[in-house]
Amino acid sequence: MFHKTPGVAAVVVAFLILSLGGCVAKSDYLRKQAEADALNRDLAALTAQNGDFQAQIEKLTAATEGLIADRDRLIVDKERLEKERTDRDARLNRTTEETSRTIEDLKNRNIELEGDKQMLAESISLLKKMKEAEVQAVTKTYEDLLFELKKTKEVEVGTVSKTYEDLLSEMKSEIEQGQIAITELKGKLTVDVVDKILFDSGQTEIRREGLGVLKRVVEILITVEDKVIRVEGHTDSVPIGGALAKRYPTNWELSAARALNVTRYLEKEGIDPTLLSAVAFGEHQPIAENDTPEGRARNRRIAIILLPKE
Repeated sequence: MFHKTPGVAAVVVAFLILSLGGCVAKSDYLRKQAEADALNRDLAALTAQNGDFQAQIEKLTAATEGLIADRDRLIVDKERLEKERTDRDARLNRTTEETSRTIEDLKNRNIELEGDKQMLAESISLLKKMKEAEVQAVTKTYEDLLFELKKTKEVEVGTVSKTYEDLLSEMKSEIEQGQIAITELKGKLTVDVVDKILFDSGQTEIRREGLGVLKRVVEILITVEDKVIRVEGHTDSVPIGGALAKRYPTNWELSAARALNVTRYLEKEGIDPTLLSAVAFGEHQPIAENDTPEGRARNRRIAIILLPKE
């Protein structure tokens, strides 16, 4: 604003005085000098004030630039927030629409489920009635079958009991001598014949006396038509030895051969072969201890068993 140096006013005043040819009074000079000094002081004050103003301008400029930068950032943030709000609103609208559709679908599905529930209840009721009818029919059939089975069982038991009584009467002598044992339990009739009646020691061919005993048994068994007949071969626990072992290596083979020969004889005497079977047990199903001669003698046996048909 002001760039004049101190004393310039005094030089001007002096120049004016000189140019006026000294016509100016000394008092005027002094007054002018005082005015010049005042002007210099004012100029200095203004210069200082100008410096202060310049500093303030620079500070305000910097502040303005900072505010402009802040404004620009705020504008960017505002734009970003507006975009985020717009996106959020769009998502919210989509979610709202999807939720509305889902609610509508659920309502429709609930209506369908109610219909299905009603149909299911009706089906269950119908099935229950059908089941009750089936149960009643099955119960009646079961009761009828049970009645028929009971009658058949009574007939079977009666047949077994009669056969048992006939055998007891026919084989009374052999039973008393301990050569034959006859037992009957729950429809199963067993005739145990000790081996000494049927076979010589270590042999599988039936002795003449044994054939006579079996023939008397056959005369009773041949009348039985509703049972199967199983012939079992049993031995004691004494191992096969000597030359006999070449033919019968173990008691398995010996008991099997004896059971088969008895079975063949029963078939030969007229018993239906479809009712016959032969089984070998060797020493593995004893009825007495094998550590005494008496026990071993009881274990060496042929068992003829009457069983219900399967």
